Amino acid sequence: MTDTCGDGRDRRSAAKREAIADAALRVFLSEGYARASVDAIAAGAGVSKRTIYNHFEDKRALFLTIVSRCSAALAADHAAIAARHFGDARDAREALVGFGDEWLSRKGRRADHAALVRLLIGEAAHFPDAARAWSDNGSELVLKDLAAHLRTLADRGLLEIGPGAEETAAGHYVALVRSPANGLTFFGALPLPDEQRLAVVRSGVDAFLRIHGPGRG
Repeated sequence: MTDTCGDGRDRRSAAKREAIADAALRVFLSEGYARASVDAIAAGAGVSKRTIYNHFEDKRALFLTIVSRCSAALAADHAAIAARHFGDARDAREALVGFGDEWLSRKGRRADHAALVRLLIGEAAHFPDAARAWSDNGSELVLKDLAAHLRTLADRGLLEIGPGAEETAAGHYVALVRSPANGLTFFGALPLPDEQRLAVVRSGVDAFLRIHGPGRG
Protein backbone atom coordinates (compact mmCIF):
# COMPACT_ATOMS: atom_id res chain seq x y z
CA MET A 1 0.00 0.00 0.00
CA THR A 2 1.41 3.43 -0.98
CA ASP A 3 1.92 5.94 1.79
CA THR A 4 0.30 8.83 -0.05
CA CYS A 5 0.37 11.04 3.03
CA GLY A 6 4.10 10.51 3.33
CA ASP A 7 4.54 11.24 -0.37
CA GLY A 8 2.65 14.48 0.06
CA ARG A 9 4.84 15.54 2.97
CA ASP A 10 7.96 14.74 0.96
CA ARG A 11 6.73 16.85 -1.95
CA ARG A 12 5.90 19.77 0.34
CA SER A 13 9.30 19.49 2.02
CA ALA A 14 11.07 19.44 -1.34
CA ALA A 15 9.05 22.44 -2.51
CA LYS A 16 9.98 24.39 0.62
CA ARG A 17 13.64 23.51 0.22
CA GLU A 18 13.51 24.69 -3.40
CA ALA A 19 11.79 27.95 -2.38
CA ILE A 20 14.43 28.54 0.28
CA ALA A 21 17.25 27.91 -2.21
CA ASP A 22 15.71 30.26 -4.78
CA ALA A 23 15.24 33.01 -2.20
CA ALA A 24 18.74 32.50 -0.82
CA LEU A 25 20.29 32.90 -4.25
CA ARG A 26 18.45 36.20 -4.75
CA VAL A 27 19.49 37.51 -1.33
CA PHE A 28 23.11 36.39 -1.62
CA LEU A 29 23.45 38.03 -5.02
CA SER A 30 21.77 41.21 -3.83
CA GLU A 31 23.50 41.57 -0.45
CA GLY A 32 26.65 39.46 -0.65
CA TYR A 33 27.35 36.60 1.71
CA ALA A 34 28.27 38.57 4.84
CA ARG A 35 25.30 40.96 4.69
CA ALA A 36 22.72 38.35 3.66
CA SER A 37 20.45 37.56 6.59
CA VAL A 38 18.49 34.42 7.28
CA ASP A 39 15.53 36.69 8.11
CA ALA A 40 15.59 38.13 4.58
CA ILE A 41 15.89 34.66 3.05
CA ALA A 42 12.97 33.41 5.13
CA ALA A 43 10.85 36.39 4.06
CA GLY A 44 11.74 35.84 0.41
CA ALA A 45 10.85 32.15 0.62
CA GLY A 46 7.66 32.73 2.60
CA VAL A 47 8.79 30.45 5.43
CA SER A 48 9.95 30.83 9.01
CA LYS A 49 13.59 30.90 10.11
CA ARG A 50 12.93 27.64 11.93
CA THR A 51 11.90 26.04 8.62
CA ILE A 52 15.19 27.13 7.06
CA TYR A 53 17.14 25.56 9.91
CA ASN A 54 15.09 22.38 9.52
CA HIS A 55 16.53 22.10 5.99
CA PHE A 56 20.00 23.66 6.38
CA GLU A 57 22.40 23.61 9.30
CA ASP A 58 23.30 27.29 9.00
CA LYS A 59 23.81 30.12 6.49
CA ARG A 60 27.16 28.69 5.44
CA ALA A 61 25.62 25.32 4.59
CA LEU A 62 22.86 27.07 2.65
CA PHE A 63 25.40 29.07 0.64
CA LEU A 64 27.39 25.94 -0.17
CA THR A 65 24.19 24.27 -1.34
CA ILE A 66 23.42 27.23 -3.61
CA VAL A 67 26.93 27.17 -5.07
CA SER A 68 26.80 23.41 -5.69
CA ARG A 69 23.34 23.63 -7.26
CA CYS A 70 24.24 26.49 -9.59
CA SER A 71 27.55 24.97 -10.62
CA ALA A 72 25.86 21.66 -11.44
CA ALA A 73 23.32 23.55 -13.59
CA LEU A 74 26.21 25.31 -15.31
CA ALA A 75 27.82 21.97 -16.14
CA ALA A 76 24.53 20.62 -17.47
CA ASP A 77 24.03 23.69 -19.68
CA HIS A 78 27.55 23.34 -21.04
CA ALA A 79 27.07 19.64 -21.79
CA ALA A 80 23.90 20.35 -23.77
CA ILE A 81 25.58 23.09 -25.82
CA ALA A 82 28.65 20.95 -26.46
CA ALA A 83 26.54 18.00 -27.60
CA ARG A 84 24.76 20.21 -30.14
CA HIS A 85 27.98 21.42 -31.74
CA PHE A 86 30.36 18.51 -31.37
CA GLY A 87 28.08 15.49 -31.69
CA ASP A 88 28.33 14.99 -35.45
CA ALA A 89 31.03 17.57 -36.22
CA ARG A 90 33.05 17.09 -39.38
CA ASP A 91 34.74 20.50 -39.41
CA ALA A 92 36.72 21.38 -36.30
CA ARG A 93 36.75 25.16 -36.77
CA GLU A 94 33.03 25.34 -37.46
CA ALA A 95 32.24 23.24 -34.39
CA LEU A 96 34.64 25.12 -32.11
CA VAL A 97 33.38 28.54 -33.23
CA GLY A 98 29.71 27.53 -33.03
CA PHE A 99 30.17 26.05 -29.58
CA GLY A 100 32.10 29.02 -28.26
CA ASP A 101 29.65 31.55 -29.66
CA GLU A 102 26.66 29.86 -28.02
CA TRP A 103 28.55 29.19 -24.78
CA LEU A 104 29.39 32.87 -24.40
CA SER A 105 25.98 34.16 -25.52
CA ARG A 106 23.20 35.21 -23.17
CA LYS A 107 21.51 31.92 -24.01
CA GLY A 108 24.55 30.00 -22.81
CA ARG A 109 25.38 32.15 -19.77
CA ARG A 110 22.77 32.42 -17.04
CA ALA A 111 22.83 35.88 -15.52
CA ASP A 112 22.54 34.60 -11.95
CA HIS A 113 25.46 32.20 -12.50
CA ALA A 114 27.71 34.99 -13.78
CA ALA A 115 26.75 37.10 -10.77
CA LEU A 116 27.49 34.18 -8.45
CA VAL A 117 30.96 33.80 -9.98
CA ARG A 118 31.66 37.47 -9.26
CA LEU A 119 30.48 36.97 -5.68
CA LEU A 120 32.68 33.88 -5.29
CA ILE A 121 35.73 35.78 -6.52
CA GLY A 122 35.18 38.27 -3.72
CA GLU A 123 34.53 35.57 -1.11
CA ALA A 124 37.17 33.01 -2.15
CA ALA A 125 39.93 34.21 0.19
CA HIS A 126 37.87 33.63 3.35
CA PHE A 127 35.39 31.06 1.99
CA PRO A 128 37.54 28.58 0.02
CA ASP A 129 35.00 25.79 0.50
CA ALA A 130 32.56 27.66 -1.72
CA ALA A 131 35.15 28.15 -4.45
CA ARG A 132 36.02 24.44 -4.29
CA ALA A 133 32.33 23.51 -4.47
CA TRP A 134 31.96 25.61 -7.63
CA SER A 135 35.04 24.01 -9.15
CA ASP A 136 34.20 20.42 -8.19
CA ASN A 137 30.56 20.53 -9.30
CA GLY A 138 30.86 22.91 -12.24
CA SER A 139 34.05 24.15 -13.82
CA GLU A 140 35.96 20.86 -13.48
CA LEU A 141 33.05 18.95 -15.05
CA VAL A 142 32.88 21.52 -17.85
CA LEU A 143 36.58 21.06 -18.54
CA LYS A 144 36.32 17.26 -18.53
CA ASP A 145 33.29 17.31 -20.85
CA LEU A 146 35.02 19.67 -23.26
CA ALA A 147 38.14 17.50 -23.13
CA ALA A 148 36.07 14.43 -24.07
CA HIS A 149 34.66 16.21 -27.13
CA LEU A 150 38.10 17.41 -28.17
CA ARG A 151 39.38 13.85 -27.87
CA THR A 152 36.57 12.69 -30.17
CA LEU A 153 37.53 15.35 -32.74
CA ALA A 154 41.16 14.27 -32.48
CA ASP A 155 40.21 10.62 -32.96
CA ARG A 156 38.42 11.67 -36.16
CA GLY A 157 41.60 13.34 -37.39
CA LEU A 158 40.16 16.84 -37.04
CA LEU A 159 42.55 17.92 -34.28
CA GLU A 160 46.07 17.03 -33.19
CA ILE A 161 46.01 16.13 -29.50
CA GLY A 162 48.42 13.65 -27.98
CA PRO A 163 47.27 10.70 -25.85
CA GLY A 164 46.03 11.93 -22.48
CA ALA A 165 46.51 15.58 -23.44
CA GLU A 166 42.84 16.41 -24.05
CA GLU A 167 42.35 18.18 -20.70
CA THR A 168 45.39 20.36 -21.43
CA ALA A 169 43.86 21.17 -24.84
CA ALA A 170 40.53 21.99 -23.17
CA GLY A 171 42.40 24.39 -20.88
CA HIS A 172 43.94 26.03 -23.94
CA TYR A 173 40.49 26.49 -25.48
CA VAL A 174 39.09 28.05 -22.31
CA ALA A 175 42.11 30.37 -21.99
CA LEU A 176 41.92 31.47 -25.62
CA VAL A 177 38.14 31.74 -26.01
CA ARG A 178 36.35 32.11 -22.69
CA SER A 179 38.93 34.02 -20.67
CA PRO A 180 39.13 37.00 -23.09
CA ALA A 181 35.33 37.28 -23.02
CA ASN A 182 35.35 37.16 -19.21
CA GLY A 183 37.89 39.98 -19.19
CA LEU A 184 35.87 42.14 -21.57
CA THR A 185 32.62 41.64 -19.66
CA PHE A 186 33.99 41.54 -16.10
CA PHE A 187 32.68 37.99 -15.81
CA GLY A 188 29.32 38.73 -17.35
CA ALA A 189 28.64 42.07 -15.67
CA LEU A 190 28.82 44.01 -18.95
CA PRO A 191 27.16 43.10 -22.26
CA LEU A 192 29.26 41.90 -25.18
CA PRO A 193 27.72 42.76 -28.57
CA ASP A 194 27.08 39.76 -30.81
CA GLU A 195 29.61 40.80 -33.45
CA GLN A 196 32.34 41.44 -30.88
CA ARG A 197 31.60 38.12 -29.14
CA LEU A 198 31.89 36.23 -32.42
CA ALA A 199 35.14 38.03 -33.25
CA VAL A 200 36.59 37.04 -29.85
CA VAL A 201 35.55 33.43 -30.41
CA ARG A 202 36.94 33.25 -33.93
CA SER A 203 40.24 34.78 -32.86
CA GLY A 204 40.56 32.36 -29.96
CA VAL A 205 39.65 29.34 -32.07
CA ASP A 206 42.15 30.31 -34.76
CA ALA A 207 44.87 30.54 -32.08
CA PHE A 208 43.74 27.19 -30.67
CA LEU A 209 43.99 25.58 -34.11
CA ARG A 210 47.50 26.93 -34.56
CA ILE A 211 48.35 24.74 -31.58
CA HIS A 212 46.03 21.76 -32.08
CA GLY A 213 45.02 21.82 -35.74
CA PRO A 214 45.75 18.74 -37.90
CA GLY A 215 49.43 18.32 -38.63
CA ARG A 216 50.48 20.63 -35.76
CA GLY A 217 51.60 17.86 -33.42
